[in-house]
Amino acid sequence: MNKQVKVENILRVAVDIGGTFTDGVAGLLPAGRIWVAKSPTTPDDPGEAVSTVIRDLLRQVAASYADAESSSPPLAEVVHGTTLITNTLIERKGARSALVTTSGMRDVLDIGREWRYDIYDLEIELPKPLIAETDRIEVSERLDARGEKLLPLTAAEAQRVVDELRSLNVTSVAVSLLHSYVNPDHEKEIAAQIKAALPGMFVSLSSDLAREIKEYERTSTVAANAYVKPLVSNYLNELNARIAAIKENVPLRVMVSSGGFSSAEAGAESPILLLESGPAAGVMSALNTARQNDVQQVLAFDMGGTTAKACVAVGGEAPIAHSFECARVKRFRRGSGLPILIPSIELIEIGAGGGSIAHCNRLGLLNIGPESSGSVPGPACYGRGGTEPTVTDADLLLGYLSPDNFLGGEMKLDVANASQAVAKLATDLKVSPLEATWGICNVVNENMASAARIHIAENGLDPRDFTMIATGGAGPVHAVEVARKLRIPRVLIPIAAGAGSCLGMLAAPARVDRAWSNPQLLADVDWQTVAQNLADLRHESQAELEAAGADTVEWIIGVDMRYAGQGAEIAVTLPFEEVSQATADRLLKSFESEYERLYGRLVPNALPQVITWRLVGRAPNEGQRFAWGDSRASARKDVVPSGQRKIYLPLKGDFEMVNVYNRYSVPPDSSLIGPLILEERESTIVVAVTADVSIRSDLTVSVTIKEFD
Repeated sequence: MNKQVKVENILRVAVDIGGTFTDGVAGLLPAGRIWVAKSPTTPDDPGEAVSTVIRDLLRQVAASYADAESSSPPLAEVVHGTTLITNTLIERKGARSALVTTSGMRDVLDIGREWRYDIYDLEIELPKPLIAETDRIEVSERLDARGEKLLPLTAAEAQRVVDELRSLNVTSVAVSLLHSYVNPDHEKEIAAQIKAALPGMFVSLSSDLAREIKEYERTSTVAANAYVKPLVSNYLNELNARIAAIKENVPLRVMVSSGGFSSAEAGAESPILLLESGPAAGVMSALNTARQNDVQQVLAFDMGGTTAKACVAVGGEAPIAHSFECARVKRFRRGSGLPILIPSIELIEIGAGGGSIAHCNRLGLLNIGPESSGSVPGPACYGRGGTEPTVTDADLLLGYLSPDNFLGGEMKLDVANASQAVAKLATDLKVSPLEATWGICNVVNENMASAARIHIAENGLDPRDFTMIATGGAGPVHAVEVARKLRIPRVLIPIAAGAGSCLGMLAAPARVDRAWSNPQLLADVDWQTVAQNLADLRHESQAELEAAGADTVEWIIGVDMRYAGQGAEIAVTLPFEEVSQATADRLLKSFESEYERLYGRLVPNALPQVITWRLVGRAPNEGQRFAWGDSRASARKDVVPSGQRKIYLPLKGDFEMVNVYNRYSVPPDSSLIGPLILEERESTIVVAVTADVSIRSDLTVSVTIKEFD
């Protein structure tokens, strides 16, 4: 019989580069069958690990079809998420860049907001601007707040800018002119001159990236984009070439921070939009699991090798923030980082990752991170030269990880190395090795629980009403204990949780976000101008979505509003429509309803003001049900543990023998009682308290905690 490929059977591959491991998932559509691969991250050449993972996945898929009558499905696209941008900004390893700005504005990156994140720190360290003062060029032009030209940009002035750039040893330039969010003409004229005179120069415009008010934040955003653009552009080009060497004519997509994906071309042009791509994908995976299990209030918990992050999502949608900070001088101190104006899923960094290093601080107390062992040399137990104790070392010594079954037995963990590293720490802390070991794990869990508790409370919610959904290589190890500390009654761990970010990429829709600031009183809005701008943004977005492979698109209008004189806005949304004067009444009603919900009352006689218009275009997102493409899920009906081992039980303060199960040998609709361990190749589920554990039909593990104190 001739082998035939069904048209609907296409293969999508998602790859996420983490600080310790690079994960990959191949997904067969529309069936939802998946194959998973994992490889240590190669920090000197990240694309090497990506290629390794893709080749491994294609081998697995081909093996699954070896005895089938149909051929292996064609690879349709690769979706990619990376920490490359974040790491480049943190490590300050980007390209030397220049800033072109309006005369009198060259010091905006130094002045910032003129406030201190710690008013009592006499030796406060502020984030250093990405662009040196000597690489900033002022240009004589001026727009007013309405976008009208007070001082036109002359051809001679634009040429002077080009000549100054030519004399600088830079490869990238950021252009941020005063009030260009209203009128981008001057920025576009300068960009055209630079591109014509200096071919090969990377150019970033604030009016393309962050067409919003707040001069410092907008300039910081475009400076960051310029700083990473050459590196990311070269990286994506090389990655495209690597993929072509594996399989020709396969498009590369990139995950963006707002929870969707875009084309690689768009990612190379605006790489700052990829800043939080990996964590955003983890949230999308959690929300996909929530849809399959009818969960409305979710604490998405993702813990990898370097960090742990969380997101509070209610009603099936992730909250979107339009500004945040990166590359903080003080990891958890707001105001100590570089402000970035891009749409991003609202995440909080709540703790360390598996590779985070434990140490004794100068007060003699135990601290975890922020330094990480990464993948090279890795935790002490990896046996690759690491000597410092990490969270992973503690998890191993507490019995939570198997030394012989890590990564399905492909990687052996060295207990002796881990013991030696923790023993040294215990000496520094003047405690026993066991106290130091549990201390590492407990401090990490408590830090994460405390940060999540505050975040949930700030949203006016109660953690007891939530379900935690855990992803990441270390997430299932720590999730139940963190949930217990939060008094969250139930934890869900989806299929292939250790590669959860990749599942999120496969479940995420193509998405584009655009914004346009033009502060006006609602009563004074020029609706014809607004309609034209939204139409232009939609046309621009449509082309990008088509490049990302989207056929059907949903459009949403967002509006940031406040009362005149206030300093903070409230976001309201409307279905896309041809805006007109009639839109004003709907906007006012939505704004007042949200304002009263947040603050309990309206402001008498106050004038509502529109600050920023937003447009979101995305493909429909109905969720995706996943199932294993290989034979790891057993068809047996009985439940038999694969073995037993001693693990540390926190409420008993001692070790106890518990059953260990191969997660996928336990059939759906099975029920177990914790404490127990469920192992899979990419992660380990640790239930160290009394709990009801069940396997759902979609192979999601549900843990209902019965013991909180």
